[in-house]
Amino acid sequence: MCNLYNVSPKEEFERYVRKQFRIGWEPHTVGPFQHGVFIRTGAANDIEAVDGQWGMIAPRSKGRRPDSRAILTNNARIESIAERFTYRDSWKAGRRCLIPAIWYQEPNWETGKNIWWRLQRADGAPWALAGIWSEWTDPATGEIVPNFSMITCNCDGHPLLGRLHKPDPKLPDDAQDKRAVAHIGREQWEQWFHGSTDEAMELIHPQPIEAFDLADAQRTDHALAART
Repeated sequence: MCNLYNVSPKEEFERYVRKQFRIGWEPHTVGPFQHGVFIRTGAANDIEAVDGQWGMIAPRSKGRRPDSRAILTNNARIESIAERFTYRDSWKAGRRCLIPAIWYQEPNWETGKNIWWRLQRADGAPWALAGIWSEWTDPATGEIVPNFSMITCNCDGHPLLGRLHKPDPKLPDDAQDKRAVAHIGREQWEQWFHGSTDEAMELIHPQPIEAFDLADAQRTDHALAART
C-alpha cells in the first residue's frame, strides 16, 4: 500500500503523455485525504487532468473522510474492489484513472527499524499509477468534490517490492499479502480507460524490478552488510 507520494511535475508528465492539460499543478507531496491530480477520460473520451482528494468518499457519506481516523480509503485492494461499498460503484462503472507520480514511498524493515524508500522509475519518467475515481456532492454546500484511490495488488515474492512493509512473524513468506501499486504503461492506456473490467484487471500487477531505480534498496543493502 502507499500512503505518501509526490505529484509529477506537470511539464514532465505532459512530455511523457505528449499532451497538454488545461489545469495547472505544481509538484508536491500528497498524503491520505490531501489533494492531488488524477487523469481520467473526459468529453469525447479525451483524457483530462482533475484536482481531487486522495481518499475515496463513500456514496451517501455525510463527510469527506470516514469518522474514524483509523480508516483510510486512499488504497483499494484489487481483490475486493468489486465488492467493497466505497469502491464498487466506481469500479463497475469503469471510472478508472491514473495518478501522476515522480515517486511513491514505502517502508523497509530489514534493518530492524523503518527505512523509507522512495520508489522512482529507473528511466526517470513519471509513474502513471492505476486508480479509480468518483465525485461526491457535499450535502452542506452542494460542492462537487472529485476523489480518487490507488489500486493495490499482492507482491509477495517480488525481488524488490517483497522486501517492503513490516513482515508478520506469524505468517510464512508467501502469505504476507504485501501490497504494491501498479503502473499503467502509455501503450496500455486505451485498454485501461476503455476496456472491460476483466481487461483492466489484467493490467494490475507489480512492475518488474528492472523498472525501478534501486538507489534506496542499495543503500539498505550496504547498511545490512555493515552489520555483518
